[in-house]
Amino acid sequence: MTASPDLGTSRTAAPGLLRSVFRQHAAGVAVITAAGAAPVGFTATSLNSVAAEPPLISFGVGTSSSSWPVVSEAEHVGVHILGEGQRELAARFARSGADRFGPSTDWRAGPEGVPLLGGVVAWLVCRVVARVPAGDHRIVIAEVVAGDPSGGGRPLVYHQGGFTALRD
Repeated sequence: MTASPDLGTSRTAAPGLLRSVFRQHAAGVAVITAAGAAPVGFTATSLNSVAAEPPLISFGVGTSSSSWPVVSEAEHVGVHILGEGQRELAARFARSGADRFGPSTDWRAGPEGVPLLGGVVAWLVCRVVARVPAGDHRIVIAEVVAGDPSGGGRPLVYHQGGFTALRD
């Protein structure tokens, strides 16, 4: 029999431990967008399906993010599943201070005015139903109202601090 860790202690692990462990966890790459005075967006690896009925998704966003002020007020958000050839797009939306919606970004206004990125594997427009405080982030829960899964291709993956593709 092996000893169990003491789960009842109130010790908190350093944030670096969480980052180190999750570098080993492969995650799909999405870009979340919202419409404001100017469109905003950020790269997210925290996208999750929450429920099928009603169709709900969730993602995390840092409250210090330049996108947070718009996302904190947005009624709708766009969710874009990136393809393996979209590493630069993922990096652009992850970079602080980048011109995310500049001339090199293929995008248009979609349902509910949400900025939709072109060339993605799939996209959703979702109505925000909750913003749950979680440390220095908020977990946004949103209900799917529109989308298109027909972009095709293989997804972009984030693993060990970089963007990569699935291998067979």
